Amino acid sequence: MLNEERSLWESITAVGLPHGRLHGTHAVIPLADFTGASSLGGRLEELRGRSVVLLLEEQLTAALAMIELDGVARRLVLCPPDLAPQHVPQVLRGAEADAVVRDEAHPAASMHDVAISISAAPVLQPANVARRCSHTTEWILLTSGTTGAPKLVQHTLASLTSALAGQPRPAPESVVWSTFYDIRRYGGLQIFLRAMQAGSMVLSDPAEPVLDFLARAAAAAVSHISGTPSHWRRALMSGAATTIAPRYVRLSGEIADQAVLDSLRATYPEATVAHAFASTEAGVAFEVRDGLAGFPVTLLGAPGPVELRVIGDTLRIRSAGTAQRYLGDDAPPLRDAQGYVDTGDRLEQRAGRYHFMGRLGGVINVGGLKVHPEEVEAVINSHPWVRMSLVKARRNAIMGAVVTADVVLADEARGAGERPPAEALARELTDNCRRVLPPHKVPTLIRIVPALEMSAAGKLVRPVA
Repeated sequence: MLNEERSLWESITAVGLPHGRLHGTHAVIPLADFTGASSLGGRLEELRGRSVVLLLEEQLTAALAMIELDGVARRLVLCPPDLAPQHVPQVLRGAEADAVVRDEAHPAASMHDVAISISAAPVLQPANVARRCSHTTEWILLTSGTTGAPKLVQHTLASLTSALAGQPRPAPESVVWSTFYDIRRYGGLQIFLRAMQAGSMVLSDPAEPVLDFLARAAAAAVSHISGTPSHWRRALMSGAATTIAPRYVRLSGEIADQAVLDSLRATYPEATVAHAFASTEAGVAFEVRDGLAGFPVTLLGAPGPVELRVIGDTLRIRSAGTAQRYLGDDAPPLRDAQGYVDTGDRLEQRAGRYHFMGRLGGVINVGGLKVHPEEVEAVINSHPWVRMSLVKARRNAIMGAVVTADVVLADEARGAGERPPAEALARELTDNCRRVLPPHKVPTLIRIVPALEMSAAGKLVRPVA
C-alpha cells in the first residue's frame, strides 16, 4: 500500500522490480530502468535536503523527476506548464526554493537567486545513483487564488495517497492508467500515484489532438482512464472515444451531470463509470459508482476515514488526505478549528441525494434571485442533441443580470433521427428550460457555437464575476 512506504520509489519497488512503463508522447520508459539510471544527469545528490521547484514542460520529464526526488528533496514543488512567468518568482520565494529542475523552456537565466539549477529531459541515462530515502518530502501543489496568483498547498505522500490505504495491489500487468489531466495538478497526480502503485501509465499532452492521445492509449491497452466532464465531452464529440475499451472510467474536477454519465455508459457498456469529488486542499472525498448524478445523503456521517459535513449549504471535508497548510507567512488557514476544509461547493438535497449546484463565487444574481449556472447547464445538457453548454450572465439595466447560454451540439444522437436546424434547437432548449426551471433561471438567449474554451486543467472557462 503506497502510503505505508517512506518514498515513492520504495513503494514502486515494494514487491520487487517494477514491471510498469511510463508512456510519453515520444518515448516509453520502463520503471525498472531506474535501478541504474537517472533523468537528472547524475546530480541527484546535489538536491538532497533541498526545496526543489520543477519547471518542466513535458509530463514525462516531470514524472521521472518526481520518482527520483521523493524521499530525497526536503520539498518538491510541482509547477504546471501554464504557470505564468510573472508568478515564478513568487513561487520560488513562497517555497523557499534553493534548487530548480528545468528544461529548455525555462532557461537558467530566468532563475532568481536559486543556488542550483539542473537540466532534465524525458530520458534516463546510466548513472550510479543511491536510491536512499532521507526525508519525508513535502509535496507542494499550486492552486489559483482569487487574484490569479497561485497558492502553494502542502501535502505529503501519505496525504496524497490516503485514498489508497487498505487497497490491495492489482497484478501489475493488468492495469494501464491514463488521464487527460496534467499530473502536476491534483487530479492528475492522484492518477499518477495510483498507476505507480502497480501498473503503467499513458501521459497526455495538451497540444496533442484527442484522436492521437486516445490512439496512444488504445495502443497501450489502457484499462483505467480519468478526466473532467469537459474532457469527456470533447472526447465524445471527436468520435475518438470508441477507440479505447477501458474497464474503468472516472470523472472529476467538475459537476458530472446525468447526460455525460449516460453518454459514457452507452459508449463503454462493459466499464465501471464513476465520478469522484476531490480538491487540492481537501483531498479525495468520495467516489460514486451507481451511475447517477450527485451522491447519496448516507455518505454524510458514515463511518470511515473521510468525514463529510454540509454547513450553510457547502460541503466540508476532514480526512487524512487533507493538505497540511498553505505556505507563506500571510497565508490564510486551510482548515477550520475542527480540521474541516470548506470546499465552497454548494449542495442541494433532492430525493435522498445531494446534488452539486456550483461554486459560491459563480452565482448569477438576477434581480436579487440566485442562479447557479451548472443547474441550468444540466437541463440544457439533457437534450440528446447537446454535447456541452456554458451558462453565463449578461448585464441588464432592469434586472442587473440575465441568464444566457452558449451551446455546442452533438454531431449525432442515438435514436433522435436527423438533427433539426440550429434555430429550432435553440427554441426547443429554451422551451425545455421553461418547463423545468423558474422564470429567472431560463436563458434569455441561447447561442449555438462551434466550441467552448477549456482551461489547461480541463475545465470550462467561466467568466469572472
